[in-house]
Amino acid sequence: MSETTRIADELRRAFDGEAWHGESLFEILRGIPAARASAHPIRNAHSIWELVLHIAAWESAVRKRMTGVGVTLSDGQNFPSVLDTSDAAWKSVLAHLRHVHDDLLDALSTFSDTRLSEQVPGKLGTHYNFYYMFHGLSQHAAYHAGQIALMKHML
Repeated sequence: MSETTRIADELRRAFDGEAWHGESLFEILRGIPAARASAHPIRNAHSIWELVLHIAAWESAVRKRMTGVGVTLSDGQNFPSVLDTSDAAWKSVLAHLRHVHDDLLDALSTFSDTRLSEQVPGKLGTHYNFYYMFHGLSQHAAYHAGQIALMKHML
């Protein structure tokens, strides 16, 4: 099994299930209605909805970096504003996260192990390689999934 295949499996587990740490991101998000997703149960903290947009933004940024594009997210791109809190908008955001994640996994399936040690392109002089970035993406999902799980049970 190639290293990129193992990394893709780790990302799949963090998002879809069978993760060592417990529930995956999509398992935690299951059943959260739009009203709860847009709530701010912790003062000065991001909502579940904002965290989902943030995770999708970074999945998309990593996907672009895989093609050689040096992506740096602005504050507005890093945590996009929630303008529509309807049920339809929430379903659309969840579908977007699923699409972005599946696209990343598809791209990772053809990413060569020989590229894992290459430095990631970045406008601000990214100082890490693809191996580090891919593992960081899995850690990022688990970190925010934990935050979402806590908020889910607070509401």
